[in-house]
Amino acid sequence: MPVVHVMVWKGFSNAAKKRVIEGMTRVFTDLGVPAEAVEVILHEIPKENWGVCGEQASERLKQVQTP
Repeated sequence: MPVVHVMVWKGFSNAAKKRVIEGMTRVFTDLGVPAEAVEVILHEIPKENWGVCGEQASERLKQVQTP
């Protein structure tokens, strides 16, 4: 039984979560694995706990959004 762990930033919308779960399940069903055997676990990580290029994602995103 495949168990897929997906890390996302906290605040991911419920609609986006549904699309990820459906999409990851579809990857395995396309490979012949029954949907009933696929489990997808979403982990919401606060942006301040996520590092990108040596910085907190929360700080890096502020820089990207500033003109």
